[in-house]
Amino acid sequence: MDKRSFLKRIGQVAAITPFLPYQLHAGATEVSKSYDVTTDDDFWRRIRVDYALKPDYINLENGYYNIAPIPTIQKFLKHVENVNYEGSYYMRTVQWDNKKRIANRLAALVGCKDDELIITRNTTESLDMIIGGYPWKEGDEAIFAVQDYGAMREHFKLVSKRYGVVNKIVSIPNHPSSDEELVSLYEKQITSRTKLLMVCHMINITGQIMPIRKICNMAHKHGVEVMVDGAHCVGHIAVNIAELDCDYYGSSLHKWLSTPLGAGILFVAKRNVPKIWPLLAEHDRDPEDIGRLNHIGTHPVHTDLTINDAMDYLELIGMERKEKRMRYLQRYWSDALRGTENVVINTPIEPHRSCGIANVGIKQMKPADLAKTLFDEFKIFTVAIDQDNVQGCRITPNVYSTTEELDKFISAIKILANRV
Repeated sequence: MDKRSFLKRIGQVAAITPFLPYQLHAGATEVSKSYDVTTDDDFWRRIRVDYALKPDYINLENGYYNIAPIPTIQKFLKHVENVNYEGSYYMRTVQWDNKKRIANRLAALVGCKDDELIITRNTTESLDMIIGGYPWKEGDEAIFAVQDYGAMREHFKLVSKRYGVVNKIVSIPNHPSSDEELVSLYEKQITSRTKLLMVCHMINITGQIMPIRKICNMAHKHGVEVMVDGAHCVGHIAVNIAELDCDYYGSSLHKWLSTPLGAGILFVAKRNVPKIWPLLAEHDRDPEDIGRLNHIGTHPVHTDLTINDAMDYLELIGMERKEKRMRYLQRYWSDALRGTENVVINTPIEPHRSCGIANVGIKQMKPADLAKTLFDEFKIFTVAIDQDNVQGCRITPNVYSTTEELDKFISAIKILANRV
């Protein structure tokens, strides 16, 4: 069977498989429509056509996994076909060259050097590689926040048990008075034994954007390295790692860059590469070669290839335009609810302190009950957050979200707030 016949057969099988939603095939005929439209509203309506959306509910939980648009999914399926067609030939010849080429493009997107970034599978892998691979000694100290992502906090607990590291934990206010207040929270915990400080670029449960450069400047003054959790940033807001001046940075690309599941990045400043132990053993490499941290064995290379297509789609929209849209959507609903009786917004009001993510709660209503009622009664899907100083639902619209959908959400919250 020649290649053309083989791919035709694969296409026939894909057309009848029960694992692909009908909407994807139904919408695929429309994605050829031009993006050259006259108004901004028309542009975002055109973007919505690119998404196969389940009609059962309004999806306001894009933070876990950002649904990839149909054009990206079509490219992904083609990569699956092509890699499967070539098999071991592809894996033994060009897979590493392709991965490096795409990693270099990612480095340009996030503003770092080619030899300081690798493609990983997610933020957890990226940052846990640093936490677990750091050259800890007994009595060393690490600083992080109770609002940081659980996987990393748990890994700090592991290195505490294994190496005797002392963990110091701060709590981030939902409504800080200034950048200086946030910087001071961390600085007060630093001693001569402090080695590593972890901070979220955008706190995943509230959407608060932290003043990373100011925190890095402070920490470096004390000889402390900074690891930044940027899980929700790449493809969401403009990221320039060189300007942040951090030591380590991790992000998940299947979130706001909208790649298929299983794609992330890790940045390690060149000076720090030799000190980090790799997650898995690799063949002998130069200690300064960041590639020695990138060995994970055989993995889904078609996901790596699709990162390139996701960047193409982001460029079609424009990073500045997307960030502006995401901030507009969040402020559309959060501004409408701020000041509403019994409603609590757990995200700062200053525009520069958030973008597309925010968190809302209702007094005397448990977050789990709020999320369940929003889904059962109003067909709105969110996620409940109930930890420390954050009680509410995280609301994460996407580029396909409409103000009409947000109007329904605003109405639902007001109805529920009136019931308590």
